[in-house]
Amino acid sequence: MTEPAGDGTAGDERPAVRRVASRVVYENPWMVVREDEVERLDGSRGIYGVVDKPDFVLVVPEEDGGFHMVEEYRYPIGRRTWSFPQGAAPGRRAVDPVELARRELAEETGFTAGRLRRVGYLNCSHGTSGQGFTIFHATDLTPGEPDREAEEQDMRQRWVSRAGFRELVAAGLITDDSTLAAYALLTMDGLPAH
Repeated sequence: MTEPAGDGTAGDERPAVRRVASRVVYENPWMVVREDEVERLDGSRGIYGVVDKPDFVLVVPEEDGGFHMVEEYRYPIGRRTWSFPQGAAPGRRAVDPVELARRELAEETGFTAGRLRRVGYLNCSHGTSGQGFTIFHATDLTPGEPDREAEEQDMRQRWVSRAGFRELVAAGLITDDSTLAAYALLTMDGLPAH
């Protein structure tokens, strides 16, 4: 899978929407929200709200035909859900994705991976943000103690079989689009879907 060029065009094609002006309307250590004045192909003008967040990583830790997953309370949706370990570097810093994947896996689960293979890169919420994520498949796992951040103090983890993963999806306990997209990409990558 090829990562995007980032210019919104295919070859020499003119972008369908171009930025004319931009202003930051909100900023914190995790994101910047901006409002762009834009011009469309026909010359008409409008505004576009964009959330700028750094790319993140998602790690699929696989062992014994299943996955190690984490569960935590997700404030924006007001409930607990399961997902694969994932995260971005603090302070909107750019960090090497491999280094970040190893750090997130260890922080959230305590595991270190003997093998960490890049599966692909996807965008999330591409209608409002340019944020994307790199997916890694982690195997040859060695257990250790998690070192979670304060925001993750309620996090739980457990091993889930592939059948159990599908059951959690069917029960509405996995709703994270990044987790589901990573699972689909991993399955398409030629790994058995059991």
